[in-house]
Amino acid sequence: MRVREITMWEIRMKLVAPFETSVERTEVRRIILIEANVDGATGWGECVAGEVPSYSPETTETAWHILRDHLWPLVRGKEFGSAGEVWDLLAHVRGHNMAKAALEAAVWHAEAVQKGMPLWKLLGGTREEIASGVSIGIKESVEELVAAVKKELAAGYQRIKIKIKPGKDLAPVQRLRQEFPRIKLMVDANSAYTLNDWPLLKQLEGFYLMMIEQPLGWDDLYGHIELQKRLDTPICLDECIHTEEQARAAIELGACKIINIKLGRVGGYTVARRIHDLCQQHGIPVWCGGMLESGIGRAHNIALSTLPGFTLPGDVTASKRYWEEDIIEPEVTVSAQGTIRVPLGPGIGFEPRVDCIEKLTVRKERLA
Repeated sequence: MRVREITMWEIRMKLVAPFETSVERTEVRRIILIEANVDGATGWGECVAGEVPSYSPETTETAWHILRDHLWPLVRGKEFGSAGEVWDLLAHVRGHNMAKAALEAAVWHAEAVQKGMPLWKLLGGTREEIASGVSIGIKESVEELVAAVKKELAAGYQRIKIKIKPGKDLAPVQRLRQEFPRIKLMVDANSAYTLNDWPLLKQLEGFYLMMIEQPLGWDDLYGHIELQKRLDTPICLDECIHTEEQARAAIELGACKIINIKLGRVGGYTVARRIHDLCQQHGIPVWCGGMLESGIGRAHNIALSTLPGFTLPGDVTASKRYWEEDIIEPEVTVSAQGTIRVPLGPGIGFEPRVDCIEKLTVRKERLA
């Protein structure tokens, strides 16, 4: 196999409603798409880096630079046996996992197209239907939050995740438990707390949460080890896990009981599968987190979520939750039971709408 050329697109998509976490508020997404020609087969990938370096050090701007000036030269003209070998070709560049994942995912997609098989089957996926949960951003009032949760439960979503931060934590969770005593509920802090806040986080245990996601610093493994000792509620790590080695350390040192695997955060399918396999060996449940992706990134998340270790509902939702109009056909939909049927067609199983992508494009560059 050889990547003959890639086309980089930057598109801008406006969210249906602003999405707020403990670190940022997003209204418009700047998204890099990679279109790769692999021996005549076309594959698409999406870079999930944010507009600002708050969730991760990477941004849309840094990813464009790394893809064009450093990653493309590493694969240009190189022969490899399968998409699983692309990760090793990119190893010379340290970090920049979101940029790497965009390119690597495009090659995986192209290989699946070449072989005429669904990407999820090429990956070793086993699920023909995945469970869908929803992530709800920080709201101005508890009443607004309750209304949002009611709407999502009516749509069928199996699990509710709410974003929290200091001052917007105990009261919202308590109110939701009063209103919805039986729902699967979890919270995500996006590193908003320190170990000194452990008594407050301990109070959350009274509300029967599935997990507390990434409560402490994005690189604070030690703090999470100490915090998990003091909590019965499972800690789920997100931002702390960028590599298989970090996942192994977190598991063996007791920093968490659940891991959120995001394709972009760990650098693509090759590492995501290694982390998945490691978690299976240690009995650690995993699930797929979301990064406000367009339909292309969403399709890749669906494929990843078919691996057998993804036993918890992920953040993969319907296209309409985020976009007036998505860039794939058909758009992603969720059943009344809160599930997504996995497409059976070759590749990602959805067709990129190139006409729509062109309309949203603010920058485009072909590299050959």
